[in-house]
Amino acid sequence: MLSAKSVAVRLLSRREHSASEVRDKLLSRDFEEAEIAQAIAQLIAGDWLSDERFAEAYIRMRQLKGFGPIRIRIELNERGVEERIIDVYLQASDESWQETLKQQYRKKYKGKAIDDYNDKAKRIRFLQYRGFSLDAVFRVVV
Repeated sequence: MLSAKSVAVRLLSRREHSASEVRDKLLSRDFEEAEIAQAIAQLIAGDWLSDERFAEAYIRMRQLKGFGPIRIRIELNERGVEERIIDVYLQASDESWQETLKQQYRKKYKGKAIDDYNDKAKRIRFLQYRGFSLDAVFRVVV
C-alpha cells in the first residue's frame, strides 16, 4: 500500500494543489489524520506543496480564462487558501483586471449596441457572474 506522502507527491506531479485540497484527497483515500498531517508538513518543508504557488498559478489560469477577482477569491476560499495569501496575489495582478473585463465584454458582445434596459441588465449580470465588481462593470457597459 502506498503512503500518504507518495500519493500526495503523485497528485502534485500533475498540478499545483492547496494544502487543504491535498488533505481532503488523502482523507477520501482513508489515510489516518496523523499520517496526513506528517505528509503535508514534509511536503511543505521540501517545497513540494505551497499555497502561495498554488494561489499564484490559479489566479493566472482563471484570469486568462476571463474570470474576475471576486469569483477567483471565492474559488480560492473554497479550496482552503488563506485570505492573506489571496489578497497578496490578487493585488499583484491588480492593474490587469480592467483589461480582462474589457476582453470578456468584447468577446461576448462583439461591438453590438445595447438594445434596451433588459439587454443592458443581462450584460451587467454576465460580467458580475464572471467575478467583476459592479463599479468596474459600469465603466465598461455604457
